[in-house]
Amino acid sequence: MRLVSMQGTSEPNNVLADLPVVLEASSAPLVQALKSTAEQDVACFHFPGHNRGKAAPNLSNLTGPGAFLHDLPELPELDDLFSPKGAILDAQAEAAKLFGASETWFLVGGTTCGIQASIMATCCPGDVLILPRNAHISATSGLVLSGAVPKYILPEYNSCWDIAAGIRPSQVEAAIKELEDVGKTAAAVLITSPTYHGICSNLNEITKVCHSRCIPVIVDEAHGAHFGFHPNFPSTALEQGADLAVQSTHKVLSSLTQSSMLHMSGNLIDTERISKCLQMLQSSSPSYLLLASLDSARAQLGKNPDAIFCDAVNLSLETRKEIGTTAGVSLLDLSSFLSGFTAIDPLRITLGVSQLHISGYIADEVLWEGHRIIPELVGSSSLTFVINLGTSRKDIQRLILGVKNLSRNFFNGNKIKSDVWNGVRAPATYSSMQLSPRDAFFAKKRRVNIRESVGEICGELICPYPPGIPVLIPGEVITEEALSYLLRVLRMGAAIRGAADHQLSSILVCRI
Repeated sequence: MRLVSMQGTSEPNNVLADLPVVLEASSAPLVQALKSTAEQDVACFHFPGHNRGKAAPNLSNLTGPGAFLHDLPELPELDDLFSPKGAILDAQAEAAKLFGASETWFLVGGTTCGIQASIMATCCPGDVLILPRNAHISATSGLVLSGAVPKYILPEYNSCWDIAAGIRPSQVEAAIKELEDVGKTAAAVLITSPTYHGICSNLNEITKVCHSRCIPVIVDEAHGAHFGFHPNFPSTALEQGADLAVQSTHKVLSSLTQSSMLHMSGNLIDTERISKCLQMLQSSSPSYLLLASLDSARAQLGKNPDAIFCDAVNLSLETRKEIGTTAGVSLLDLSSFLSGFTAIDPLRITLGVSQLHISGYIADEVLWEGHRIIPELVGSSSLTFVINLGTSRKDIQRLILGVKNLSRNFFNGNKIKSDVWNGVRAPATYSSMQLSPRDAFFAKKRRVNIRESVGEICGELICPYPPGIPVLIPGEVITEEALSYLLRVLRMGAAIRGAADHQLSSILVCRI
């Protein structure tokens, strides 16, 4: 590392100075390195071209100059994400210690690239990956990139809520045995826990089933980065034996959007292969603002790991109590599903509005227009709200008032817009796969009218978003049931991702 004189340094508008944690020099090594580097009095003849904000006055006026001063490239003082020896190495080691991992990698491509790398590191072309049918879209892209063949497990589905739950250990064991009966072995098992709605699978038993056969377990723990930091929270994936856990540190925790972490435990997976896959998938010019935000979020948790979420949990309990007595509104909990799921995230509040005879999309409009309330997730029958470290009592009071007004306006006979709501049900079963996702992705395509596509092999991934769970995956046969569901939620207000035609008047199918 080169030596830099700090003489003549100025004190620029420091975007890192107002972090929610008072950081000592050693508490967040990457934050400190970025701060010190930005404070140097230097003449810049390097990228990025905005030259610490001087060449981007419009955006600099919007964000303030601090963001640009700290948007620096791979300078020696800031270490190298793909061959860390200094601040990044230290920051990742501190994260591994806090989250209970043997090794942690910082991600600037979100949990998406962590899931993709995990699949690529455990599956070769032709290998079988066991995963839930409601896995995130990133798992599908991981199948395309790796060439792995999926063996799907169908999760339990509650049609009243239009919500899928997790996966039971018995389902994983049955899938493994089905493969063994035809002379095959799963290369890995991927589980989503918690789901977007906070439902947690019994990972402890699932990992026991898999490890008895030396099958590694990957957990998409995007929505559970805060687990382990309050006694009311579910156990973490690593605590339950997972080999890889990918967390969206930017969701409930406080890092910047697009920043995540990949945690590893055990010895079933080659760490070098993980590193190589991440280098292939992540930008060769990673954002140090994103990386420093991960270090900052870790430092914030590390200051008071046992009590940092106490206020958030208490606010959640208060909200549930108030909303739970509201006429026409229901709260999602484990009783909505059969037994076998271990917990539900207490910071997720999912409201059912079907008794109000409106859809979740209409309820969302009402809450926005009347109260400027923005939920995390809107479904056909529900809305999901997430409480985090920044949630205030004023926010909670506004939410409670908004929900009570929903009840008053719709449960007492006022049927504003409610005539459009007759319920919706996801496909009871999913169609057969005729091509692997990879083969279908690279196959030649043709565009057909959506009504003429039944029976064709889907050539693109189509899913309502959020939550980003595919209804049709490349290589699957298109069914009338799947199309009906997609068109119905589209009419209700859902956004469709993955399809070339977002209005679904047409669809790409494979030429075979």
